[in-house]
Amino acid sequence: MSGVQIVTVEEGEGDQRFDRWMKRRFPQVSQGMIEKMCRKGEVRVEGGRVKSNTRVEEGQQVRVPPLPDRPAPVVTRTTVSDADAKMIQSCVIYRDDHIIAINKPAGLPTQGGSGQTRHVDGLAEALKFGLEEKPRLVHRLDKDTSGVLLLARTRAAAKGLTEAMRHRETRKIYWALVAGVPTPYLGEIKYGLVKASGRGAGGEGEKMYAVHPRDVETTKGAKRAHTLYATLYRVASRASWVAMEPVTGRTHQLRAHMAEIGHPIIGDGKYGGSGQENLGDGWGAQLGGIISKKLHLHARMMRFEQPSTRKVITVTAPLPDHMAHSWDTFGWTDDLAAEDPFEDI
Repeated sequence: MSGVQIVTVEEGEGDQRFDRWMKRRFPQVSQGMIEKMCRKGEVRVEGGRVKSNTRVEEGQQVRVPPLPDRPAPVVTRTTVSDADAKMIQSCVIYRDDHIIAINKPAGLPTQGGSGQTRHVDGLAEALKFGLEEKPRLVHRLDKDTSGVLLLARTRAAAKGLTEAMRHRETRKIYWALVAGVPTPYLGEIKYGLVKASGRGAGGEGEKMYAVHPRDVETTKGAKRAHTLYATLYRVASRASWVAMEPVTGRTHQLRAHMAEIGHPIIGDGKYGGSGQENLGDGWGAQLGGIISKKLHLHARMMRFEQPSTRKVITVTAPLPDHMAHSWDTFGWTDDLAAEDPFEDI
């Protein structure tokens, strides 16, 4: 058993969670031990109490209580199968020393939860490409939404990208097939969103409900949300190819917003009614025929500043197979749409 130590957070160790810093410095300490030391106030940063998720910075002094000498039992990480490793590596559409972008397949969750054991965060073990640590998620996509998803390969890149997203310094353009024809063709949606709890023990089935902008301040739990949309092409009055840019980043924002204005995204059983037939009246999430019942929502493009070089990078993701098939059916091709239809707004 060691004695009390005063340890300095060294260069390159800053801007990370306290528990992660502790595990790197003292691998014999388990997560449970760290949580207990935090609760009892046995560990201190600059003399103050901390939680396991408190972020430490370079130069700070950490008081560490006596620790056991024997290492904690080694927890074996879940290994990624060769097939899954090959699959997730094939999804990479951009990579440098700091960032990886993948074209996330529809149906693959971003993170675990609600019984999900196979997800991007777990499969990221196969995206190290020579580095010691797996890349970190810096944002999310819904399970059934495909497209551009960024992962940071370093703590510095994760911090830079997270701050850029928080301050809305990144651009995200989504493509969708929606019921009916939104008018005006170029518009914005400013309904607030409030979450209703899911029915499952883990909150499964949670859903967002739209709140009129004038009622957001007086509705408990409601948050303001803002979406730009552009109607690009249409199939008579039955369906449209729409580009969307989420100005804010709320849960299910694009899906809830499009449904609220009467044009749910095709294949969206949660917000469009999976059993509703689209008869050309602007409602119903199923077109029928050979059009897939899968969700037709795709994160097409993301533009961001590389945190290290400050170079502006644009990453574009090809459509998933079910959406590409729908586009072919309607005679649409990718080059019919501007990369950024909101550039001049």
